[in-house]
Amino acid sequence: MTRAAKAATLTIPIIMAQDNDPVGSGFVTSLAHPGGNITGLSTLAPELSGKQLELLKEIVPRLSRVAVLGTSTRAGNAQALKETELAAAALDVQLQYLDILDSKDIETAFRTVSKKRFDAILVLDSTLRDYSTQVAETALKSHVPAIYFDSTVVEKGGLMSYATNISDLARRAAIYVDKILKGAKPADLPVEQPTKFEFVINLKAAKQIGLTIPPNVLAQADKIMK
Repeated sequence: MTRAAKAATLTIPIIMAQDNDPVGSGFVTSLAHPGGNITGLSTLAPELSGKQLELLKEIVPRLSRVAVLGTSTRAGNAQALKETELAAAALDVQLQYLDILDSKDIETAFRTVSKKRFDAILVLDSTLRDYSTQVAETALKSHVPAIYFDSTVVEKGGLMSYATNISDLARRAAIYVDKILKGAKPADLPVEQPTKFEFVINLKAAKQIGLTIPPNVLAQADKIMK
């Protein structure tokens, strides 16, 4: 949406309610100094990957090898993978990146997961846009714990998600509208990162793959689906 708006005008102020990589997408010069007619909020937060891996380790105590599903052609994918690798190093977890460029790549990726006996799967935000349901269904059939960047995937049957609270970003976007209508320029308003996150667990999915979610993890959840 932001790209379409940018193509339409270079003068009318544009506010991103959510974008996973404003700098990498070429929408702003930097988060601190947007420099053009676009500003708003980014969904990319470095701490997300670390927390996701921590949660996986809490439900899979012997977690050592994690498959990371991403789409290299999507904006934000490289940065999200970099942050995930940093978090994995701190937690002593080995990662293998599996690129999902087409729906057929999902089956190929899961064959690799099965063959190499990965303990869990972490799905980067960039992968969910086109293949979320297929990834979630295949993960369940493979009986592999997986964590996602979008709670809607959990609502469709995925195991769990730790993600940016999108509703909060939408409310914060309204503040940008107010400031611009009062005379502020987008170039002078820094792009903000998320400050609120949401942890969702699907107990039905956990039961389906034979996984017991520890009480201390359940206690952290903002929403539990039964």
